[in-house]
Amino acid sequence: MRAVGIWDFGGPEVLQPLDLPEPEVGPGQVKVAVTFAGVNPTDTLRREGIKAVDASPDEMVRAQPRPLVPGMEVAGVVEEIGPDTETALAVGDHVIGFLFPNGAHGGYSEKLVLPADSVALAPSNVDDAAAATIALNGMTARLALDELGLTAGQTLAVTGAAGAVGAFVVQLAAVDGIRVVADAAPADEEYLRQVGAEWVVARGDDVVDRFREAVPGGTDALVDAAILNEKVVGAVKPGGILVTLRHYSTDPIDGVSFVPVRVRTYVHEQAKLDALARLVEAGKLTLRPTDVYAATDAPAAHARLAQGGNRRRIVLAFGDSDVAQSE
Repeated sequence: MRAVGIWDFGGPEVLQPLDLPEPEVGPGQVKVAVTFAGVNPTDTLRREGIKAVDASPDEMVRAQPRPLVPGMEVAGVVEEIGPDTETALAVGDHVIGFLFPNGAHGGYSEKLVLPADSVALAPSNVDDAAAATIALNGMTARLALDELGLTAGQTLAVTGAAGAVGAFVVQLAAVDGIRVVADAAPADEEYLRQVGAEWVVARGDDVVDRFREAVPGGTDALVDAAILNEKVVGAVKPGGILVTLRHYSTDPIDGVSFVPVRVRTYVHEQAKLDALARLVEAGKLTLRPTDVYAATDAPAAHARLAQGGNRRRIVLAFGDSDVAQSE
C-alpha cells in the first residue's frame, strides 16, 4: 500500500513514499480507499517532531515507531465494513474521515482503517478534494464553539478569521446566531462578510482596539485562530473566555479565562462530523478552493504551506485521483 511519511524528523524533504502493509478491517471499523488527504500545519509539526506551543521536541511523537505517517483528515470511498459494525454507511459511499495519527497510521495513506464513528458521508455537492478539508479545521471550530457555549445574540471575536480554522468558526457561529466580529486583511473583508461576520476590522498589532470599537465593553468570548494568545485578551470583557489553539494556556488575565482546545477529543464525535458535512450540503458552510498535489509531491505541498498567506486549501491525491487544480 502506498503512503507518505518520514523516518527522520526535519524539513519537507524528509517526506518520502512508503510501501506499507494494507490494513485489515476489524469489528466496528470501516476501510476507506483514500482519494485525498488534507495537508495542515499540525502535519508539519509532526514531521518536525516539535511541540505546538514552544517548538521544543515532542517526546510523545518522537517515541512512536517509524515510519511516521502524518495526516488527520481524508476523503475517499468505503471499501469494506468490518464485522459487527453499526453504521449507516455502505460500500461505495464517498466519505470523510477524521483521525489522530499514530506511527504508520496517518491520513497520507492509500488505504485507511478507521472506527466507524470517525467517518461520515461526504457532502454530495462538493468533490472529494474539497471534502478532504472539512474534518480537522471544521471539528476544531465546532469544539471551540462547544467549549464556549455561547447563545444566540452573544458576541464573539475571531482572530485569523480568514484562515482555515477561523473561517469555520465565523460560519458555524453565524449558523448558531452568534454575532461575530472578525479581523481580516483588506482582500478578505468581503469574504468574511459573505460568510457571516457582522463586523470586520483590520488585523494588526492594535486589533484589540478595533474589536473594542466594534463591540464597546468587550465581546463575550474570543477564538484565537491567529495564535496571538494573551495579546488579544483586552478584546474580551471580564468574565469572558478566550479559546486558544496549539495547547496554549495561562492563568486568567483581567478576569478572562483561557481555554485550550484539543481536537483529538472529537475524533469519535461522528454526529458532529456528519453535521458539518450536512451544513456544506445545505450551502450554510462554504469551503475554500483547493490546490491538489500528487502524493509523491508531498514535500512541495509542505513547502507551500510553510510559505503562509494561502487562502486555498492544500490536499494530496491518492488512488486514481486526478492531480489538477480543484476550484
